[in-house]
Amino acid sequence: MKFDLAVTVREKTGKGAARQLRREGKVPGVLYGQGECLLLTIEPDSLVKILKAQAGGAALVSLTLTGAKSKPNRTALLRDFQVDPVEGNVLHADLFEISMNKPIRVKVPLHLTGGIPAGVKEGGILHHNMRELHIECLPGVLPDFIEVDASGLAIAQGLHLKDVAAREGVRYLDDPEQMVVSVAAPMTEAKLESLLATGAAAPEGAKEPEVVAKGKVAGEAAEGGEAAKAGAPAADAKGGEKKVAAAPKAEKKETEKKK
Repeated sequence: MKFDLAVTVREKTGKGAARQLRREGKVPGVLYGQGECLLLTIEPDSLVKILKAQAGGAALVSLTLTGAKSKPNRTALLRDFQVDPVEGNVLHADLFEISMNKPIRVKVPLHLTGGIPAGVKEGGILHHNMRELHIECLPGVLPDFIEVDASGLAIAQGLHLKDVAAREGVRYLDDPEQMVVSVAAPMTEAKLESLLATGAAAPEGAKEPEVVAKGKVAGEAAEGGEAAKAGAPAADAKGGEKKVAAAPKAEKKETEKKK
């Protein structure tokens, strides 16, 4: 699907200029490719409509640039964007200018069709192993998504990428042997009881050192802040050294009691 987007070329650069745009309710953006890099000012409403309509796919955008010194009309891919994790506002957008005559490589969503697979109706468990596909094609034939019919899958059956129907002008770049979707057999009650019994049979003494080690790491992380978190593996090793060093003291006390 192709979208229309009107943007304005801006001159001011830097984080300060980007913050000012956001305070004004605009979205800073960048247009890369074709020998130049242009800084953009984007209306958030138009950008959000594209993001919602595309639903995770690569959006093909027809740009109208106000203030551009050349080529006011261009075609680009909306490849990346940043969203405020608290307020949900779009903070930044990256667009890459493309030529309609040159192949592009993008990732597109993979949709399952055909309804509930036969194996799932019999109690099997559906595994959607691949959520998107890496493809190569000309911009004019870029699909919004790739469809895979999994309705005929029985328990213990699956579809590999090589089984997915080819699309004209589109080349799949992922491993043909990669599993796309499968239906696994449900876990039997006997196997579940066996796993539970194995967990219950584990000696309590074997669990104590693990709990102690975890407690030490957590305590050190709380005291050291982010630096302690980054050094968690070193903390584990340090804790091990403390326990080994403490063993001789315990042996000494026991010897003194016997005397």
